[in-house]
Amino acid sequence: MSKLFGKLGIFGLIALLFVAGCSGGSDESASGTDGNGGSSSNQEEYTITISNSVEEDTPLHKGLIKFKEVAEEKSDGRLKVEVFSNAELYASEREAIEAVQAGNIQAASPATAPLTNFVEEFMALDFMFVFDDIDDANSMLDGELGDILKEKLEEHQLKGIGWGSAGLTQITNNERPLETIEDFEGLKLRTMENNIHLDSLKEFGANPQPYAFGELYSALQQNIFDGMQTTAQLIESSKIYEVQKYITIMDNSFTAEALIMNKDFYDSLPEDLQQVVDEAGEEFTKYEREISKEYDAEAIEFLTEELEANVLSDEVKQEMAERLQPILDKYEEQIGSDIIDLVRNH
Repeated sequence: MSKLFGKLGIFGLIALLFVAGCSGGSDESASGTDGNGGSSSNQEEYTITISNSVEEDTPLHKGLIKFKEVAEEKSDGRLKVEVFSNAELYASEREAIEAVQAGNIQAASPATAPLTNFVEEFMALDFMFVFDDIDDANSMLDGELGDILKEKLEEHQLKGIGWGSAGLTQITNNERPLETIEDFEGLKLRTMENNIHLDSLKEFGANPQPYAFGELYSALQQNIFDGMQTTAQLIESSKIYEVQKYITIMDNSFTAEALIMNKDFYDSLPEDLQQVVDEAGEEFTKYEREISKEYDAEAIEFLTEELEANVLSDEVKQEMAERLQPILDKYEEQIGSDIIDLVRNH
């Protein structure tokens, strides 16, 4: 009988050890370890919501879809990217930027002009006739100026992820071809709420005023303005050409698109996912710029057929650039002499 109890005791001890082993494995799983002492938290999923105000048939939207594809694929699905276009989430780009700052959404892709309300140094991109062409403008963002702007963004709870391009700006109007500085005299031109653009066009003798772009078509139709300034892509997509007679190919200023992210969110990502975001940002930049150049070339070809077109001569461009040197001086203290020097001497 004692032998029987002895055997039962041994079996009981084995059973207890087995249960304890199972219990230990359960605790390990619950504590988030992978069985080898490492953390399994790197399998956590993160959602990135991106707001932008453009239509879906645009280089910017397509660039953001490229970002989504690369981020989701390289993270093996641990990053989920949602792209909301057509100002679906926020009516203005400024509101979208503020939402990213507050952490209400993770990312946005505004034009760089509204970013000047948060980081004044972005005004360096607004000067007219400082870039030879779109590649020259893009190279500034890929170099020292872009590095400075990214550092400044971080001071405002924003992280620069990529740089897109909407192209160089052109001017349309209903009065006359613009071939000399004198041709600008008295023209009522709509432009963005951008002090550098306003000051520059005034320097040429024009009467520029900011106005909501969504209401511009009817304003031109009703002769509230003689003309306007924006990129060829936007002139075509908004059908502004239907209510204008002339277009001057000026390539006078640069319009960039920024992909920005909430800095705390970026910093909260595991290092491997930060690297994925960085790589997806690089792919966004490369892809968006490529198709933006294609869209711009097609838009200019279309517009020169629809409107009476002229190309501003290099001599007049140089004359205008010299006329605008005091504008750079005016904003040097506000933006910083180091940045103004980069623009002047690039």
